[in-house]
Amino acid sequence: MSHNFCLIMAGGSGTRFWPRSRIKKPKQYLSLFGNRSLIQESVQRFSNFISEENIYIVSAKGQKEVLEQQTANLPKKNLIYEPVGKNTLPAIGLAALFISEKDQEGIMIVSPSDHLIQNDELFKQTIESAVKIADEKNGIVTIGITPKFPATGYGYVQTADEIKIGQPIKSFAVKQFVEKPMFEVAKKYLQSGGFFWNSGIFVFKVSVFMEAVQKYAPALFADLMRIKASIGTDNYDEALNKIYNEVTSISIDYGILEKSDNVFLVQGDFTWNDLGSWEEVYKYEEKDENQNAQVGEVVFLDTKRSYVYAPNSLVAVVGLDDVIVVQEGDTILVCKRDRAEQIKEVVGEINRRKLDQYL
Repeated sequence: MSHNFCLIMAGGSGTRFWPRSRIKKPKQYLSLFGNRSLIQESVQRFSNFISEENIYIVSAKGQKEVLEQQTANLPKKNLIYEPVGKNTLPAIGLAALFISEKDQEGIMIVSPSDHLIQNDELFKQTIESAVKIADEKNGIVTIGITPKFPATGYGYVQTADEIKIGQPIKSFAVKQFVEKPMFEVAKKYLQSGGFFWNSGIFVFKVSVFMEAVQKYAPALFADLMRIKASIGTDNYDEALNKIYNEVTSISIDYGILEKSDNVFLVQGDFTWNDLGSWEEVYKYEEKDENQNAQVGEVVFLDTKRSYVYAPNSLVAVVGLDDVIVVQEGDTILVCKRDRAEQIKEVVGEINRRKLDQYL
């Protein structure tokens, strides 16, 4: 698979995982399950079938130190830094410039850095099927997760006809991408079939991707060509900073996928979770007879269905069901499990109060 390249997207801020997730060490650099961080798990997963020379990471400039510490096995030239976050399409475009320098017909597998994925062998087979479609049909391929329940927190992909080109995993042409639905709409999606969760994992030839950018996002394409001209010169950092700051922030979904007519979906049946909040972590932790989960020394008294993370202190929880408690350094979070999404609002309030030492 020498023509295959992996791009791991690692520029997120992970505000819903405060207080463990901080500006200098956000969610993707945390070890939520086991000893390896989420980004280290991602690198390991892809290195099972892609050479480390062909694994690239795009991240925020402020994360340079922690990224280099956690990915010492990768070539430093494969670590690409955005001067400012501009959503997924510019980030993928920037990385594509470097990969195309190495192989203009290379196939890019684009993946988030902070998702939980289990069953690595099935994941590998799924990606290999997507690579085959991207190669033979010159298409853009997304991995769609078979929905298990009517989720309202994920975007959906509606499929059309099944396609068969000898791959072992089911694949389809894509009819449309759908925004995060209301609950009743999500229930209808589940009942009708043909709808998949949008995993944020994409596969395409570098050349096909760049042609799509040129067609559907011509202003971004022009900016990327200006950046490309500076790669390998002393002017690269200056040119990147100037040009990238002026780029429009847009996702690959809005910018290309929703407009393109050669998009395909490969069915993903491996275990997947985008780990969008502490509530999602709780679901995967080992629990006691009262459905409590813990990391560290914890005393649960008259407490059920709760999660406590406190590896360096003793925490006692009395008479509180369905709560999340996270202790990190000089900060403590306490919230109801069904309010875990609001943690990002806490970060906003800390910002408003200019309490930067807690971020």
